[in-house]
Amino acid sequence: MVALLSEMLKILFLAGLTLAGTLAIRILAKNLSRKTSYLRIFIQIMSQAFLFYLIAFPLWLSLVVVVLLLATLFFGRFFCGWICPFGFYMDLVSMLRQTLKVRYLSLPESVNRFLHELRYLLFGVLLVWPLFLVNYSNLPNSSSVIFLSGPFNPLRILLAPLVPVIAPWQIFPNSNLNFPYVDQIVYYSNDNYALMAVLVFVGLAVVSSFLVRRFWCRFCPTGVSLAIANKLSAFKWAPVLHIEKDGEKCTKCGICRRVCTAQDTSVYEQKGGRIDSSMCMLCLRCVEMCPCEECLKVKFDGKTLLVSKNWLEPATEKL
Repeated sequence: MVALLSEMLKILFLAGLTLAGTLAIRILAKNLSRKTSYLRIFIQIMSQAFLFYLIAFPLWLSLVVVVLLLATLFFGRFFCGWICPFGFYMDLVSMLRQTLKVRYLSLPESVNRFLHELRYLLFGVLLVWPLFLVNYSNLPNSSSVIFLSGPFNPLRILLAPLVPVIAPWQIFPNSNLNFPYVDQIVYYSNDNYALMAVLVFVGLAVVSSFLVRRFWCRFCPTGVSLAIANKLSAFKWAPVLHIEKDGEKCTKCGICRRVCTAQDTSVYEQKGGRIDSSMCMLCLRCVEMCPCEECLKVKFDGKTLLVSKNWLEPATEKL
């Protein structure tokens, strides 16, 4: 109990530090075209620390899944764009690419949409995957299959992208370094090939993220809940956090389409109103980069949180 209270106090301290840092960035950052991006990177870093403490307590895993699914329903894929550790790692790789001045690859729109639809199939495959890889003769209790416990626990797969780069457990001897899905690869792989399988997966994840922005996010099974909710009429009101477009102020410059990390063209193509796309990760880069004053707005429960601003205007005035 004392250890639990201690960890909770650390989490509260991190929450206070995150709030203070958020306010400082919003006040001090002057570059309008990068202001929101600075804030997003800061929150991504702080989320690493939050998740380190959360996943240290197995009893909290069910709560984390429930919160994740509910948050996705009410806040869209905000988690994917601002908190998810795997997404953060891919953003770091993209920053490296930008530093090296290497152009990213854009997927054909048909391929991109196919990958987004692939989420449903991948979601189902990952949930039944353990059934075909586990040696049933070594199971201590056959009920583990029925109650989805032990190696059949779906939390292992649903929470895989949440693993921070430094985990509170060891995957390999004398190492706390971790990466999304590495736990599952090691758990289900032959001991002789586990390290090789991990290196291949991490290598593919890094290379694909270097070439294509947020490649894994386009078919990530964890982010599938919003896509399902969008297809049900009972959830048409969700999410309460969304982007709204004023079609009359849009000049069709195409900047929103070019800066979207998921290559979602909904903001550009939609004439106006609420953007209801399950492909959007709410990174808000389109709102940040839109040069049309108040053309794009971020709204929460009807209240405006952020609007696009003509960040080109100050530079024009100096000339």
